[in-house]
Amino acid sequence: MAIWLTKSRAMAQCLRQRVGLLRILSGQSCSSPSTIIFPLQQYNSSSLPSKTLFSPGRSESTVASNQLDSLSSSDSDDDHHQVLDFPGGKVGYTSEMRFIPESSEKRVPCFRVLDDNGELIKGSDFQQVSKEVAVKMYSHMVTLQVMDSVLYEAQRQGRFSFYLTTIGEEAINIGSAAALSADDFILPQYREPGVLLWRGYTLQQFANQVFANKADDGKGRQMPIHYGSKKLNYITISSPIATQLPQAVGVAYSLKMEKKDACAVAYTGDGGTSEGDFHAALNFAAVMEAPVVFICRNNGWAISTNISEQFRSDGIVVKGRAYGIRSIRVDGNDALAVYTAVQAAREMAISEKRPVLVEVRLNFLW
Repeated sequence: MAIWLTKSRAMAQCLRQRVGLLRILSGQSCSSPSTIIFPLQQYNSSSLPSKTLFSPGRSESTVASNQLDSLSSSDSDDDHHQVLDFPGGKVGYTSEMRFIPESSEKRVPCFRVLDDNGELIKGSDFQQVSKEVAVKMYSHMVTLQVMDSVLYEAQRQGRFSFYLTTIGEEAINIGSAAALSADDFILPQYREPGVLLWRGYTLQQFANQVFANKADDGKGRQMPIHYGSKKLNYITISSPIATQLPQAVGVAYSLKMEKKDACAVAYTGDGGTSEGDFHAALNFAAVMEAPVVFICRNNGWAISTNISEQFRSDGIVVKGRAYGIRSIRVDGNDALAVYTAVQAAREMAISEKRPVLVEVRLNFLW
């Protein structure tokens, strides 16, 4: 049946091209209203699969199909009556040869709530937090800094082998953690101990892990800072970069199948987006409509590799659109902006059964 349908479409395309060629040779304009059109729909019969089988399933709240329809109708006036009903939405034809530019004229703006002086920007669209939550966020960011300082110095003294700090990224850790539910599954990279701290992991437990003593939850079988907690839904860190991203999609899909009011949250750095796992995960998540939030920390450097040597796109945020994923860019030095954006992303992921990409920009290294 699929082969028959393919042949029918090929025949229709061939006929359309032949009619167009004959009109050109006879001096008639192909854009004339009298041009013969062979819509593919007329080759369908009741015995063929419904065309809904060729359209991606999406929740009713999405506006993607309407956006595609509006785009198809905005093409050249010459061919605005000719539309290809292709999987994913209608595609309009145009007689004007145009290449999609490598980048838009304007870069994607960065959402923020606080200005450079820490003052609230008037008219900011942000989620209000209670005094209790605000104090807890501040306290945990300070605690994270102190823990980093002590453990980093211990590592430099040779007391254990490996340590990475979260200096300058405290707002990402705590701001995102505060916006999530304890039922959400976390799939971290190296620099998200603040999320675990927020969920109740104690300083003693952090020390047990990096020193690999007998009280270590992982029984000394992991490298330092490869934290994990089944109780706190924090999947154990693995050393290879970006492997957690496609895994997060699988976790999210299982939550969707079980109809849980929760999502998966996967963290990575800008260097992780240079791995194939990043692209596989985004495509996988979009196609499976998995409730997963990808949070990318973009500080401009993957260890010593600048982003100019990694990609030419406008950061990470635009990569989401290429895979059909809703995305946002956020100021990573603004805890309230991170909190607001991640909370909104989580709500979208769960209620609309869709992946969301959050690029968190950090400017402290520039």
